[in-house]
Amino acid sequence: MALVLIVDDSPTEVHVMQKALEQHGFSTTAAANGTEAISKARELHPDLILMDIVMPGVNGFQATRELAADPQTRAIPVIMVTSKAQESDRVWGLRQGAVDYIVKPFSMDKLVQKAQAALAG
Repeated sequence: MALVLIVDDSPTEVHVMQKALEQHGFSTTAAANGTEAISKARELHPDLILMDIVMPGVNGFQATRELAADPQTRAIPVIMVTSKAQESDRVWGLRQGAVDYIVKPFSMDKLVQKAQAALAG
């Protein structure tokens, strides 16, 4: 069972994503900000990280960049999941090390498909 780390400062968003993923056989855990995400990624080595961008403290761009630079975590795929819909944000997120970019609001089917695709390589 693949472990997905959901990083979002909105408990509601985390709950909705956890429910959708768990219904499709994923195991989930959550972090409320970038600092916690980096710590949990190093500790738990999840199979996938869903990363919000706009969070207090270390934002999603910064956390993704740090995870991509760390030999311990660089192999973990990161999908940015954010309300930032500008093309420049998408390009910047991918340049930080993300493998995909989903703009909120999104369908749960799309989230599950993107998660499965990222895990398939």
